[in-house]
Amino acid sequence: MSKRIYTSVAIVITLALLFVLKVYVSDLFFDTFFALVACFAAFEMSRLFTKIGRYHFHWLVTLFPALMFAGNLIGIHFCSTSGDLFWVLYTILIDLAIMLVVSGLAFLFSVVLRKKTLNEIAVRELKNTNLCKFSFKKALNTLACFVYPSFLFLLFMLVNHIGELPLAKLKGMGVYPSVLLLLTAILIPMITDTFAMLIGQLFGGKKLCPKISPDKHISGAIGGVLWSVVVCACIYLVFGCIEVFQGFLGVFPIWAYLIVVAIGSCVSQASDIFESVIKRRAGVKDSGKILPGHGGMLDRIDSYIFIAPYVLLAFWICLL
Repeated sequence: MSKRIYTSVAIVITLALLFVLKVYVSDLFFDTFFALVACFAAFEMSRLFTKIGRYHFHWLVTLFPALMFAGNLIGIHFCSTSGDLFWVLYTILIDLAIMLVVSGLAFLFSVVLRKKTLNEIAVRELKNTNLCKFSFKKALNTLACFVYPSFLFLLFMLVNHIGELPLAKLKGMGVYPSVLLLLTAILIPMITDTFAMLIGQLFGGKKLCPKISPDKHISGAIGGVLWSVVVCACIYLVFGCIEVFQGFLGVFPIWAYLIVVAIGSCVSQASDIFESVIKRRAGVKDSGKILPGHGGMLDRIDSYIFIAPYVLLAFWICLL
């Protein structure tokens, strides 16, 4: 337990420092942080896929977050400077293009290196397959690892830059809207996970999904949603007392904010359960050991993977 507490404190301090750097220096520090986290998570996801028996290009999966990091920066730069409202969509299309191109090249690489691929088929003792079929499936598994967790998680980079949207509601507000929205996106899973665990242990009751995650209770899931709403409501009111945020909060009513938070808490728990399904299929308790007391990086960010696209879409709709 002490290791878990120390690690949690280190994470909170790191995030606090990144917010300071975001406000006073550059958004790039958070972007780089997200990319590094995604690389570790992708490595662990690759290992889980291997345990499940889904053969893929391990090195491509691990390095993909770096490619998407570069693609996102290019999309953010060119699309935001153009003043186009749909720069978020264009950046996502760049990411999708990168995934498809790299997966296609991986397929060709596997087919061209015929001898090496056939040897791999023989080592794996795979029957009823051929060179093209094996290469296609391997490329498809690699693409799946690109999407989860890297592509979904790295949408946090777009949340980090959401203040650059050319919307009339955000005009002249600078970096401050993205500070509150990014903080909300980070807090929702954190609060939900913490209080879902505490309330579940306190009240117990019917299991949420006993075959997948036997420690989760329905009472904890409901408590996690309620407490995430309460804490984020307090955050909203505190930021409302800070002058630089008042203009933004004036066009973003608290009722809309709390609806986004409540749904986001449910999404966060679904994201957590999804990763539990993968770990159960792989026959492991933790995805890794990089974070003392927490397990692997994927264990730590599992609740955030679905939150990133949800928050990006929800806040974008609310600010139209």
